[in-house]
Amino acid sequence: MHQVLRRVLDAYDRQDLPPADFEVVLAVDAAEPDLPAVKEVAAGRSYPVRWAHAERPGLSANRNAGRRAAQAPIVLFTDNDTIPHPDLLRRHLDRHTEHPEEETAVLGLVRWAPELEVTTFMKWLDRGIQFDYPNIRGTEAGWGRFYGANVSVKRAFAERVGDFDEEHLPYGYEDLDWSYRASRLGLRVLFDRHAVVDHLREMTLEFWKRRAARVAVSERAFTRLHPELDPWFHRLFTDAAAQPPASGRGLKLARWVPPWVPLVGPRVWSSVDLSYRQALAPHFLEAWESGESDGPDLSEREAEGGQ
Repeated sequence: MHQVLRRVLDAYDRQDLPPADFEVVLAVDAAEPDLPAVKEVAAGRSYPVRWAHAERPGLSANRNAGRRAAQAPIVLFTDNDTIPHPDLLRRHLDRHTEHPEEETAVLGLVRWAPELEVTTFMKWLDRGIQFDYPNIRGTEAGWGRFYGANVSVKRAFAERVGDFDEEHLPYGYEDLDWSYRASRLGLRVLFDRHAVVDHLREMTLEFWKRRAARVAVSERAFTRLHPELDPWFHRLFTDAAAQPPASGRGLKLARWVPPWVPLVGPRVWSSVDLSYRQALAPHFLEAWESGESDGPDLSEREAEGGQ
């Protein structure tokens, strides 16, 4: 991961803003096993680098530490495997200049890095599972699409909302919980599809079987905190488990048939959707019932993300 972090930081050297106009806050996870390596890849940057050390493992603690250390009036949350395009920071700043209201946040696009082979499974994740960009109409994204991999807020408003929930949601649903609380204070999330980061991490079905267990634990905690909200993933996977087994034919055709092809495309991708939901459902539902995730290694891999 440190070599990926190097590429992320290199890309901030290439931003089309003067280096003195921004700073990068590196939020170091409490479970980081090799802090000297992180410091080595961060050394010698053209822009100021500020360090923040989380007190406990997890994305919530990392984001809290980063936000507290930040001094600029605009805070961009992003991750250590999301490589910014050269105009990323300028686009975020431009949108905030156009919308100076304290409650307005700006969501950018997270797309797969061009060097990755985007599999059928990865394309399926983009259809509302990992991110839900295709369903954003216009510029109003809504509080439910406050994605911590590429979203910026006014620091003063973030301080009003308060911390990400380190105790109940250390990883998973932490950004959704924060944005739901922020929505009660008037949060507005505007989408700029040209403010882009490239996500340099391949996702596989086997990896997501472990992640599904973690999502279950997080969603259950989230809905206990907010019982007025429906558990979206629980409904998604319960419905899939109740249906007859998917034939799998769609998986064989999806490589050549995109969803937009008339008549055939929707049928193929409906089959793909059911196949993957049924593959993940047992892992999610078992963890939901037990309240436990079987993925300690997963938390170590994924809790490295910082600001």
